[in-house]
Amino acid sequence: MTFGENAARLAGVAGALLGWRPEEFWRATPGEFAAVVAALAGVGAGQGGERPALADDLARLMEAFPDG
Repeated sequence: MTFGENAARLAGVAGALLGWRPEEFWRATPGEFAAVVAALAGVGAGQGGERPALADDLARLMEAFPDG
């Protein structure tokens, strides 16, 4: 499948399962979408998933990748 085909499929899933409109899907990061899907599947910290990002994680990322 192409990127466009995969994106259209995932946008449909986001609309059907989450009630997201297209603009909400396109504003979400892949990580945000994955976190919501994982939460719906019952996967999270302590259940085989990764721990949620903490404030210090965000600060470290912002320092490493400044937007200007």
